[in-house]
Amino acid sequence: MRKLLFYFAAVTLALSPHWPAFAAGTAESLPATAATSQQSSKLRVDDVEALVVEFLQQQAASYPGSAHITVGKVNLDRRSECDDNLQVFLPGSQRLRARMSVGLRCLSPSWTMRVQATLAIHGFFYVPNRTLEPGESVSLDDLIAREGDILSLPRGVAVDPSHIIDQVVTQRIPAGTPIKARSLRSPLSIQRGQMVRTQARGVGFVITGEGQSLEDGEPGEQIRIRASSGQIISGVVLDAHTVQVMM
Repeated sequence: MRKLLFYFAAVTLALSPHWPAFAAGTAESLPATAATSQQSSKLRVDDVEALVVEFLQQQAASYPGSAHITVGKVNLDRRSECDDNLQVFLPGSQRLRARMSVGLRCLSPSWTMRVQATLAIHGFFYVPNRTLEPGESVSLDDLIAREGDILSLPRGVAVDPSHIIDQVVTQRIPAGTPIKARSLRSPLSIQRGQMVRTQARGVGFVITGEGQSLEDGEPGEQIRIRASSGQIISGVVLDAHTVQVMM
């Protein structure tokens, strides 16, 4: 009787229309899962390019313009696997420029490689519409906006108008020339050789005096001063005329 029941069950399963599909589906799902697991650590050229582009876009976000990035040939060679934490970085103290190397570092397995990339940041910068002389204060009417690749400008050029307008010119700037930050100073800054008022504060008292600045200083910066007594003291620039002396 038991043999008959076993035979009947086997025949029923064999004749069932769902049994072949079920059996085939089960057999195919296992290799697919295993393949997914094996490919999880594999790197593709497209993946690396996307990581480099995203990294450079983040680095260029502080610039007032839109970044245009091209990644050079990516040769993964034997470094096509990375199981843990693939990092993108700028080698050494390299700064953003038109042509650069971008580093990739994998922790497991350990390897490092470099990828070449080109970068352009299209945006606006400002030039004076007339020659600016030392001591003049820059106004919006003195500036003309020009469009171009900001990275191609000389190093130190001020591209943010808020860092140019109302600043005082420290050296002659010809018309049409990109304005360098070192050619400007804050109207609240103190210049070397300038006579300043010194101020020392304590609990319940304020002592004032006079002195001569021995160096240039922007608000918040510490400078040295020769007091009227001849003593050299240090203080923090408060404004264009006042230095707070350290107690």
